[in-house]
Amino acid sequence: MSETILTNALLVLPEDVVPGTLVLRGSRIAEIQPGRSALPGAVDCGGDHIIPGVVDLHTDNLERQVQPRANARWPSRSALLAHDAQCAAAGVTTVFDALCLGDLGFDPGRVQTFYDGVADLGALAPTGLLKAEHLLHLRCELPATDMVPAVESVADHPLVAMVSLMDHSPGVGQYRDIPRYRAMRQRQKQMSDVEVDARIAELLERRARLREPQRRWLLDRFAHRDLPLASHDDDDIADIARNAADGIRISEFPVTMDAAKAAREIGVTVIAGAPNIVRGGSHSGNVAAADLIRAGAVDALASDYVPASMIEAAWIAAATTGISLPQAVATITDGPARMARLTDRGRLAPGLRADLVRVRPLDGQPMIQAVWREGARVA
Repeated sequence: MSETILTNALLVLPEDVVPGTLVLRGSRIAEIQPGRSALPGAVDCGGDHIIPGVVDLHTDNLERQVQPRANARWPSRSALLAHDAQCAAAGVTTVFDALCLGDLGFDPGRVQTFYDGVADLGALAPTGLLKAEHLLHLRCELPATDMVPAVESVADHPLVAMVSLMDHSPGVGQYRDIPRYRAMRQRQKQMSDVEVDARIAELLERRARLREPQRRWLLDRFAHRDLPLASHDDDDIADIARNAADGIRISEFPVTMDAAKAAREIGVTVIAGAPNIVRGGSHSGNVAAADLIRAGAVDALASDYVPASMIEAAWIAAATTGISLPQAVATITDGPARMARLTDRGRLAPGLRADLVRVRPLDGQPMIQAVWREGARVA
């Protein structure tokens, strides 16, 4: 069994940051030792931090690789390999690829990305050639007419590890400000006022007709798998309570402080966006993730659309929100691992997977020096 010794490192443990040595045997962390190792084969980390590998519960980055420009679609498998390399380079060793099931009439290519992505992951995951471990997070658009057949095609797939119930209709959640929504769609699609208003009316009619029956169908369809279920872009406290009663115990990206606090008060865990922290606020005018952390209303961060944001967001949070570095690192490692019921990773502890990231801060900016997944160097 191979052995790797990482010494002269600052180990970010669950409760503290301590100088010490990490011994890896095979795919696992074997020992955590205080001080430096004098063994000749030990890797001198030069005082760098060692943190657990990042667990990213929600990334749309594959979609960004598939369509790097508005009118340029990239070959699917090539896009997946680029996405995988970017995740590993960012220290993300467990990736939940958040693929969209259902189109509300503005992004028809996203559904094809889903079908292609599932096929590519099914082919590549068993080969051991991917740098990160990839799991599927199904983003199910409740009012979409094509959501049900898309779900049926993948509902029993072994890589499906999380399901979120989404509603990106105008007037609710992230798009509750309809004038802002209208302006965004005009800008993105170069549509006239009349065309956008017609589409909004169509979406509102479809939501009134399909959202509730398809929500019930989706919950029933996945009941046998007992997967982690999430709501998305929560803004209504009553909806959060209803979701919790139906077994939806994760709130992804709540858009108001009141929604996030309400979720936490009833034991629903909260995911906030790491890019929100790196950018200094929401790109769509919603609550700042840093404020949620200060209010004690965040359990985990997710990259949403930039994998490299995860570790940077943790360092920023530790420097600016009043939480410690171990607490900040837990929002990108232990917190999401617990949400996903992955008990074998997320912390530096003997017996857990040797998913690790070596980080060197430079003027407060965390610079990734090396990444290991199950004891093997991947970046």
